[in-house]
Amino acid sequence: MQSPQSSKILEIFGWYGTVAIIGAYFLNSFQIIAATDLSYQLLNLTGGFGIIAISWHKKVFQSVALNIIWSFIAIIAIVRIFI
Repeated sequence: MQSPQSSKILEIFGWYGTVAIIGAYFLNSFQIIAATDLSYQLLNLTGGFGIIAISWHKKVFQSVALNIIWSFIAIIAIVRIFI
């Protein structure tokens, strides 16, 4: 069983994930950052991790699967930026 403190941290991380992914989409949609920018991919990667953490904690495994794939795509894109 997790402590109330660790549950609160997971909730914050989950909300960060939501804001990061929506923020990345917003910034890209309005041409503030490009999909090829490292910042865009890092927002997607860390956002995916945040949603994975809270979804796993709450046993919402569909969201876990989606965000593992989302994060994997971001990792590939980040590698491609540096190649």
